[in-house]
Amino acid sequence: MRASDLLYVLALQHIPNLGDSTAKKLIRKLGSAEAIIKEKPQNLLKINGIGSIRLKEFQSQDHLKAAEDELKFIVDNNINTHYFQEADYPEKLKHCLDGPILLFSRGKINLQNKRIISVVGTRQVTPHGIAFCEKFIEDLSPLDPVIVSGFAYGVDITAQKTALQHNLQTIGCLAHGLNQIYPKVHKKYVKPIEENGGFYTDFWSTDIFDRNNFLKRNRIIAGLSEATIVIESAEKGGSLVTADIANSYNREVFAVPGRPTDAYSKGCNNLIKSQNAHLLSSAADLIYMMNWDLKSKSNPIQKQLFFELEGDEKSIYDFLKDRGKAQLDSIALNCGFPTFKTAGILLNLELKGVIRPLPGKLFELI
Repeated sequence: MRASDLLYVLALQHIPNLGDSTAKKLIRKLGSAEAIIKEKPQNLLKINGIGSIRLKEFQSQDHLKAAEDELKFIVDNNINTHYFQEADYPEKLKHCLDGPILLFSRGKINLQNKRIISVVGTRQVTPHGIAFCEKFIEDLSPLDPVIVSGFAYGVDITAQKTALQHNLQTIGCLAHGLNQIYPKVHKKYVKPIEENGGFYTDFWSTDIFDRNNFLKRNRIIAGLSEATIVIESAEKGGSLVTADIANSYNREVFAVPGRPTDAYSKGCNNLIKSQNAHLLSSAADLIYMMNWDLKSKSNPIQKQLFFELEGDEKSIYDFLKDRGKAQLDSIALNCGFPTFKTAGILLNLELKGVIRPLPGKLFELI
């Protein structure tokens, strides 16, 4: 998209209380965002949904000024933009009425001829939830799916790290602009994800971080994929909202059942009980329900094994093998590495699927 066209799309996107579905209707009616911004007020007023209060916003020059500033940020930071009427806009998201008119991305995302699934769940994921998520994605890896999630604590980051371990493309949908990362502790995963996938958002660099943004972000998670998987969820939670949105898009929803007494299984159990999700006990269930042909894809990508480790990585592996669990500082001290170097080695081992981080800066072998 030309910078001059993008400027007016940004200006339209900046107008408050103008939903994406209404914006799309206006664009289809008048031909372009520029035509809308330049249209005579009396003509805009004739369009259903444009009242006198909203009309004042269309006449404000503040939106063009804000668009100029955001356009500079986009250009200066090599941000990719995806307009809903252009070919590089995610195909499945095009079919969502409230999908963003303009999407921003960073990384090496390629969705052509890909099976795309969203994996979501509680931030307070249990060891059982982590184990299921890791095994589920490992078993799906022969199909080379794209794993979409929200880059949050818990199920989200477990799914995205596991995707990286199996060389699967993974996409993080952010609830803020591309000028920041939340949570900050996940910043170390940004580069690996951008090298094998990337990030999507429809928030600007100027948007104030707000927890309500997560709910808006969830429509992109649901809209990108053909199936949404809920690993664990309390009785109420954002992942249930994502499941509801996926159902509203007529996408398939799956939930992992758990014991009735488990707090983080109640949401999944309720989805299944109310017939708002298929019961998911393994990757085979998803493959069967989606009618995917497992034999049509290449052989599974083998995880790197410990005997392939050399040098510093092997030293840390051997230490953890003897110690069981250890804190970052203890690993650095006993292996004779600076802390900053140890943190880098641990990240590499984590992405290879050799170790896992635990609360309290502890690490253990998988």
